[in-house]
Amino acid sequence: MRLLLTTARGIEDIAKAEISALLDKLGVPFRVEEKPLGVEGRLLAEVDEAFYTDEKGRKRELSVSTYLNERSRLLHRVIVEISSERFEGIGEEKPEKALQRIEDFVKELPVERFVKVSESFAVRSFRKGEHKITSVDVARTVGKAIFERLESFGSPKVNLDHPAVIFRAELIGDVFFLGIDTTGDSSLHKRPWRVYDHPAHLKASIANALIELANLDGGPFMDPFCGSGTIPIELALRGYTGSITCLEKFRKHLTGAKMNALSAGVFDKIEFILGDATRLSEHFKSVDFAVSNLPYGLKIGRKSAIPRLYMDFFGELAKVLEKRGVFITTEKRAIEKAIEENGFEIKHHRLIGHGGLMVHAYVIE
Repeated sequence: MRLLLTTARGIEDIAKAEISALLDKLGVPFRVEEKPLGVEGRLLAEVDEAFYTDEKGRKRELSVSTYLNERSRLLHRVIVEISSERFEGIGEEKPEKALQRIEDFVKELPVERFVKVSESFAVRSFRKGEHKITSVDVARTVGKAIFERLESFGSPKVNLDHPAVIFRAELIGDVFFLGIDTTGDSSLHKRPWRVYDHPAHLKASIANALIELANLDGGPFMDPFCGSGTIPIELALRGYTGSITCLEKFRKHLTGAKMNALSAGVFDKIEFILGDATRLSEHFKSVDFAVSNLPYGLKIGRKSAIPRLYMDFFGELAKVLEKRGVFITTEKRAIEKAIEENGFEIKHHRLIGHGGLMVHAYVIE
């Protein structure tokens, strides 16, 4: 089985480590590749069949896609490959010829194995590279080919808004891929516990990547700009044994964080404090770890206020942080100056794709 897995750009290596650990528990051979075909935010996993023993002692096949959908904290989508093919020169061909090649290929695939005639389906598409056709062209062509194939078995149903089965068609360079999106239209990073949205909340997948970068060991933890509580909640859901504190300056967002924690079932695992991160020493004597999505852009209102905010915050952080901090922001110059002038050392830096931006992530000690 081949699985196309999606995640945030810039955390492919962290997602690979998580997926490898999960697949290793199944006890079957597997291989995980980062950025297949050079596409960021992607992993390709090849996994042998896995089995489990049910309550009656019978051997049953395990759905690896369901297993990953239920357990991964870093993935966005799990797509089971139906087939893929390299079409040499497709980027140079006239649209009609390129689309005909794709249609002919799809018509020969046993798509009826993946969708019942009684079920509705839709095609979601993605294209990357130089082509004379668009992703909309690909979706329309693939949808037509699937419909015509399924007509041999009954009366297929198309539902573009709420399909029972989602086919994923991708054209990357000269490689065409068709698979079943087992995750559905709602990405895994959209957690069901979120009942309050901060205007610039962090994706849960990225929150977990930052937690991994922090290399926590059970010591006291805080998020000094916790917003709607994504990082503390995700940490609590992982069963973290140390204390977890959510500090937020604005009562509205702190109340939202409490609502989210209640929804997630971890309210009693987190301490919520209404307070200013530039006055940390008034709330903490010491903490081992601090992980946060710092205010920037729309989150701060006046961009000119960021350098002073960062300088004041890291000045206070220097008084209480014992081990390690992980922070993300778009404001590279402001954060690096604040880190350096307050005696911290940058141990790791990377760019992560979030909300259409590439944000800077720093691990400091």
